[in-house]
Amino acid sequence: MPVSPNELSQLRQQIDDIDNQLVELLAKRAKVTARVGKYKSKVGLPIYVPEREAELIAKRRKEAEQLNVSPVLVEDLLRRIMRESYHTQNVDYLCTNPNIQKIVVIGGAGALGRVFVDMFKRSGYPVQLLEKDDWENADSILRDAGLVLVAVPIKLTESVISKLTNLPQDCVLVDITSTKQKPLAAMMAAHKGPVLGLHPMFGPDVASMVKQVVVVCHGRDGEQYEWLLQQIRIWGGILQQTTAKEHDDAMVFIQVMRHFCSFVFGSHLSGENPDLQQLISLSSPIYRLELAMVGRLFAQDPVLYADIIFDNKDSVAILTEFSAKFNQALALVESNNKGEFVKQFLNIGSWFGDYAKQCLVDSRKLLLKADDDRSLSEDC
Repeated sequence: MPVSPNELSQLRQQIDDIDNQLVELLAKRAKVTARVGKYKSKVGLPIYVPEREAELIAKRRKEAEQLNVSPVLVEDLLRRIMRESYHTQNVDYLCTNPNIQKIVVIGGAGALGRVFVDMFKRSGYPVQLLEKDDWENADSILRDAGLVLVAVPIKLTESVISKLTNLPQDCVLVDITSTKQKPLAAMMAAHKGPVLGLHPMFGPDVASMVKQVVVVCHGRDGEQYEWLLQQIRIWGGILQQTTAKEHDDAMVFIQVMRHFCSFVFGSHLSGENPDLQQLISLSSPIYRLELAMVGRLFAQDPVLYADIIFDNKDSVAILTEFSAKFNQALALVESNNKGEFVKQFLNIGSWFGDYAKQCLVDSRKLLLKADDDRSLSEDC
């Protein structure tokens, strides 16, 4: 039987009442997770514990199945709720090395430098900045430093490091540049004490370090900077250890190629000058996401991306090879050689293996979120 207008109004009221209860429950949960955050801060537990998260999600999925509720829906909701709870726990942190007299962040007023300055301060460390106009007072600023973090643009990193020849012997010298071989070699040459190369794989717009990858390239005297690595774990960061060479080789594909392709795509779009709003309105979620990733690039610092692309020693060789592959693929289209295209497509798919199937699953989740953002439906 069809629902009458009066019955529909009553059903909508029930939905509103249930939604109100959901909001109240979320508020209660947030208060509890805030207390959890305070406890973790007090005892030094990491904000993000993957085993705990996986266990929680598995239990709730099982309960959802028993109640004939979509376990996928429950998992999506929980992941979003937990992401918010990580942020409510993102307050103060246990200091893993209270003996540090001072941390100096060179370039701490910059976008990414500010992130580390904030995290160190919230962990109880005394922090001092050293900016370009402070070098005449550098000796006094660096005196008694237990950690010096170099957070300057790529093109300045080596020259700044070369000035750090009079650091205390036990001072930990660290850089957070997106290339690692040259900065690490420069630090090893300038400083005889502990040296560490880090590459935070995130931008300055992150809400917290929870689940953010930080690449670790060991330099010298690792036992003297283990406290710093533990501090990053407490912040919620995920440490991935590799050599400086392996890091730089990987960044050609992770950063250089990706950013360069986005640059060329954006350049081509701006040159052709299509109606951007029409492209967005006509696009399915996957194409809107791809377009968003290109557009995102051009909302950021052009000098940063120029440095990333131009300063990697393998950029020209890899991009030249990529250009050749592009032209070869174009030749298949020009000659209408669909058979060869399909053959290469299958070969490439074989190289990706099971990861391609996992990408299909993972991207479907992103597409549903993108579709939700576009939805203008009246009822839930």
